[in-house]
Amino acid sequence: MKLVLATGNKGKLREFKQMCKDEVVPFSDLLGEFEIVEDGDTFAANARIKAHTIYEKLGEEYLVIADDSGISLPILDGAPGIYSARYAGEGVTDKENLYKLIEAVKEKGLKSTPAYYTAAIAIVSKYGEYVVHGWMHGDVIDEARGEKGFGYDPMFIPAGFDKTLGELDEDVKSGISHRAKALALAKPIIGMLKSK
Repeated sequence: MKLVLATGNKGKLREFKQMCKDEVVPFSDLLGEFEIVEDGDTFAANARIKAHTIYEKLGEEYLVIADDSGISLPILDGAPGIYSARYAGEGVTDKENLYKLIEAVKEKGLKSTPAYYTAAIAIVSKYGEYVVHGWMHGDVIDEARGEKGFGYDPMFIPAGFDKTLGELDEDVKSGISHRAKALALAKPIIGMLKSK
């Protein structure tokens, strides 16, 4: 069974390829680029929408995994949450989203505030559907530090660290990230499905 990742996000694809020793193919290699409408109201719902959309186009010989993830700030009632990728509007860059969130933190008069990342991974195959979650807790700060990672990484300091994900080495991030934690739960499921 071929493993296909239902994302067009280059940062996510890089992380999945790093963490998955299996050969992971982005759906665009097989189907070309197209937009998947993510209109679910949770990370899990959006991950399922992406996985089912690609699975239905590819068929039974494929195992499709999809991730939906984002950052949530309790001080902002959980925002940006499921809207993390389009927090500053449709078709914006990671940097525009990052700086909008930095401004939102500054508007609250804060230098730092608790935040957490959520990753939901949906796995769809002819044997059914599974969803797992991973979380990473820490704080966001009112500035961007570091060039590593993507998205909100330059403003997020994981619990137990004094550097942002933008400053930490990739191997450190891949050991503690929300996506790594979700993938650790997804891997045995993927292994079981591939061996059927």
